[in-house]
Amino acid sequence: MGETEQRPTAGSRLGAQENAGISTLEHGQKPPMTTPGKLVSIKIQMLDDTQETFDIPQRAPGKVLHDAVCNHLNLVEGDYFGLEFPDHKKMMVWLDLLKPVMKQIRRPKHVVVKFVVKFFPPDHAQLQEELTRYLFALQVKQDLAQGRLTCNDTSTALLISHIVQSEIGDFDETIDREHLSKNKYIPHQEALEDKIMEFHRNHMGQTPAESDFQLLEIARRLEMYGIRLHPAKDREGTKINLAVANTGILVFQGHTKINAFNWAKVRKLSFKRKRFLIKLRPDVNSSFQDTLEFLMASRDFCKSFWKICVEHHAFFRLFEEPKPKPKPVLFSRGSSFRFSGRTQKQVLDYVKEGGHKKVQFERKHSKIHSIRSLTAQPSEQHTEVPKQTARAYGDSNDAAAVQSCRQGKELKSSTEDTGQHKSPSLKKSPKEGRKVDGAVVSAVEEEEEPAKDKMQQNRPQSQQPSTAGSLTGSPHLSELSINSQGGPSVANMTLSPNLSPDAKQSSPLVSPLLNDPSCIRADDEEEVKRKRFPTEKAYFIAKEVATTERTYLKDLEVITSWFQSAVSKEDCMPETLRNLIFSNFEPLHKFHTGFLKEIEQRLALWEGRSNAHIKGDYQRIGDVMLKNIQSMKQLTIHLRKHNEILMELENGIKNSRKLETFCRDFELQKVCYLPLNTFLLRPLHRLMHYKQIMERLCKHYPPSHMDFRDSRAALAEISEMVAQLHGNMIKMENFQKLHELKKDLIGIDNLVIPGREFIRLGSLSKLSGKGLQQRMFFLFNDILLYTSRGLTASNQFKVHGHLPLYGMIMEESEEEWGVPHCLTLRGQHQSIVVAASTRAEMDKWTEDIQMAIDLAEKSSGPAPELLASSPPDNKEPLSVSDCSSLPAGLISDQRPVSISYVCWYRMQSLSFYDILQSNENQLSGNLLRKFKNSNGWQKLWVVFTNFCMFFYKSHQDNHPLASLPLLGYSLTLPSESENIHKDYVFKLHFKSHVYYFRAESEYTFERWMEVIRSATSSASRTRALSHKEPHAY
Repeated sequence: MGETEQRPTAGSRLGAQENAGISTLEHGQKPPMTTPGKLVSIKIQMLDDTQETFDIPQRAPGKVLHDAVCNHLNLVEGDYFGLEFPDHKKMMVWLDLLKPVMKQIRRPKHVVVKFVVKFFPPDHAQLQEELTRYLFALQVKQDLAQGRLTCNDTSTALLISHIVQSEIGDFDETIDREHLSKNKYIPHQEALEDKIMEFHRNHMGQTPAESDFQLLEIARRLEMYGIRLHPAKDREGTKINLAVANTGILVFQGHTKINAFNWAKVRKLSFKRKRFLIKLRPDVNSSFQDTLEFLMASRDFCKSFWKICVEHHAFFRLFEEPKPKPKPVLFSRGSSFRFSGRTQKQVLDYVKEGGHKKVQFERKHSKIHSIRSLTAQPSEQHTEVPKQTARAYGDSNDAAAVQSCRQGKELKSSTEDTGQHKSPSLKKSPKEGRKVDGAVVSAVEEEEEPAKDKMQQNRPQSQQPSTAGSLTGSPHLSELSINSQGGPSVANMTLSPNLSPDAKQSSPLVSPLLNDPSCIRADDEEEVKRKRFPTEKAYFIAKEVATTERTYLKDLEVITSWFQSAVSKEDCMPETLRNLIFSNFEPLHKFHTGFLKEIEQRLALWEGRSNAHIKGDYQRIGDVMLKNIQSMKQLTIHLRKHNEILMELENGIKNSRKLETFCRDFELQKVCYLPLNTFLLRPLHRLMHYKQIMERLCKHYPPSHMDFRDSRAALAEISEMVAQLHGNMIKMENFQKLHELKKDLIGIDNLVIPGREFIRLGSLSKLSGKGLQQRMFFLFNDILLYTSRGLTASNQFKVHGHLPLYGMIMEESEEEWGVPHCLTLRGQHQSIVVAASTRAEMDKWTEDIQMAIDLAEKSSGPAPELLASSPPDNKEPLSVSDCSSLPAGLISDQRPVSISYVCWYRMQSLSFYDILQSNENQLSGNLLRKFKNSNGWQKLWVVFTNFCMFFYKSHQDNHPLASLPLLGYSLTLPSESENIHKDYVFKLHFKSHVYYFRAESEYTFERWMEVIRSATSSASRTRALSHKEPHAY
């Protein structure tokens, strides 16, 4: 199934290994049996106009030839492509994958089979592989040259400018004119050359992969994109053209679309001789007849078009390949033809779950190399961590002694944005890639900052960075975003249908892939260490106070030190606002610095080293807590100012573009690992932590304990403070969340208005003419927004539409539409059909939407028009003004990862109550971490907050090395078969990604399980808010 060794192959031309491709067969399915015998040579013309010859068995079915071509190219997403050839009547037909090739191609020596795109998806971002998008771009280029893809001059020039950018790089007038004179992309190109160069000038710095992405983004908006016209006549004898697309069957007059029949409206497709019949579902509002009839040139033409329609319907609308019909006993009636191969959903699922090792491939006419993926064995995921004796969980005041011993597949990385705001460099081992969520993205070497990180000193000399290529064009979602300078890096990925082409951006789905084998302890030393410290529960509760206080103090320093230092260097903040912020935060920082010292001193006495097991006056924490909480009450005046601080800062940002840019740039710094406003709310969150800790301590102590009275008094004091500030905190949390969502959304002007309350956000599928499309929904107490992920470099969500809740009716409609977990939302002016991923998700949305509808009904009436006019889905050819919104490269507009993006990628949802609960469920401390296939345990300082685990070398570090969003993860205990013979171990897993974490005691183990469970599963549906007292501000 290959070629002679002397002939260079397409695979070798692309720099890939031979026979490493992916079969289009479903898992467990076997290809039709072929008996070895005489081989037949078939000539295949590739999309880059080269020809390859494949030798296949004489009786081999079409699937064998198709798989051979895909394997040859190492093409993972080969299901989008087909083989086309002229039959004996010179009519171009598709190769049937189930029938023998020789029964279809009668004279193979005289026939050239074309490998071309067969199925054009509604969104090219669903194409996960860079090579796939490159081949699609070649198809667009071919269709332009052949006149199939017709559009206006502006769109044509824009398309060609991206092709030129991909082939020769950045604009140079002399080179451009020479290149355009030698390469004719369309007939009569000379008239458009000036306009092509004008557009090409705007693509500076754009990689070939980005050019492909932008080319497909423009092409998919054109009416003739992916369209092949089939001549026909209607009942009146008018000449028309029929075509089939992912949405359904289209009717053209010339090159103008005059009608469309979506798959949802079509009940049955059939043909009788030369007549092509479409039976529609009954619709009282439609003027169409039940059955439409079109006359085609011949029976063969009619059957060929019918087959194409059947295949398109199955590929885009079915979840899995249709099963073959049972053979009739006596007589056959009708065609036995069926679609063969994976459906689009199966392709997307396969690529998400599979592993694809990145290799370089060479583009024809392009000087720049690209990275794409090949299959990688799961066993290659992890390197074995060497054992090394180091300090165990020791003195709580000691920083972790860290020395990098080795860097391999589990490496530290971060991405670097453009402009003057640098992030750590991104590097990659030249041999290895790391697989997460079914794919690997290779890393690109970028300019490093001056070495400030301690870990920089430990970098191995032998590690060589990979060369930079157009790998940044891969629209995979990197699962690794580690804010560490130095060291090689491998970014891991989650593949999602709607992704940005820019892999330089830091990703919302990040994993702790630190491969520092430091602090790995021998088992005997570990046991000694455990015996040296107190074991009572009260000690670990006191230790939790200390560990979380360290994190809280670091969060305060983000404002009092880092933010204040940045503000002093820039004249962008009004003096009154500056004084308001820092005059209220500095007293808090000063107080908690002393508080932490007292707690650490008490712990040191409690641990005692020589008298660790002698109970005395120092074996308690309630007295320290009571003293400091009483002193803290004097700071209430500063805590009450936080509402004013938050609102004044947002007003300042709204009125000053300079301050807005400054705050956005500050959020790009590694130390600002959460949104800036979240740090401003940290003092109020901390009060709830104190209350929660004191409740556990009082519950643990018997009334006769010497520390019980002080602990109960401290609980009463802190409960009083929380009660005074709780209502204000809820209003501020809602205010902050609305502003965070405002930054996440485009197409809406005034999201933040008095009286609006956030209720829930999450990913749902919306039923449209294109089928089920993933959309991000945002539910408020007066309106429901639905959006899609935009193509901006900041990954904002584009608002597609909104439904006022006043007068809305919600109905379950699974039976009506045949879609699981399906709801119909009927507004006064619009209705939409949505589907959740699970029954549990559907129940959450149903409950919250119904609650919001009830609230809207109880209000005075329908809300006024509060939103900007939502931009509709643009189906028109892209004009000059449209292209300005398409980023040519990375835009320096990245903020801390929003929880909205994690919900989008993980298909999860969150309510406002979940967010309030997460503010209480925060935890810090040392954990031992182990990968699925490694032997050693690595000690890390872990901070859990905002539904995410952040990983540090020690508590003294200013910024995290990696983070792991936990939405969608499962929390379990390891089974016996996993051979984790240790105590206090819990397991986090998402699809094929498994992490083990080990706590130091039963109490800390239970606490980590408790807080992580709050993030991996939605909290109780009981409302924290009384809607009689809405949290308006």
